[in-house]
Amino acid sequence: MTGLSRSTDGLDPRRKRILFRAWHRGIREMDLLLGRYAETVIEALSEAELDAFEQLIALDDHDLYGWLTGREPVPPEHDDAMFRAVKAFHTHTTPVGF
Repeated sequence: MTGLSRSTDGLDPRRKRILFRAWHRGIREMDLLLGRYAETVIEALSEAELDAFEQLIALDDHDLYGWLTGREPVPPEHDDAMFRAVKAFHTHTTPVGF
């Protein structure tokens, strides 16, 4: 089970490939972090944003997990708009639904 809940119908091949890669990381926690983000925004991302997301998902899972969870400091070269967008997507100050 991938966790994917949206259909890939209507997505161009690049977006389908990125969505697949976001949900098939090798570490289940990263599947959930990157897959859920990608699933939500994949259709709205510009070409430049797709480039940035592809660069992000090419990074090592263990490093990226540490940065996203705040367990490790984010190196300046990776603390870009795309990284911050993914991190913000998973940051909640109140429970979802309230």
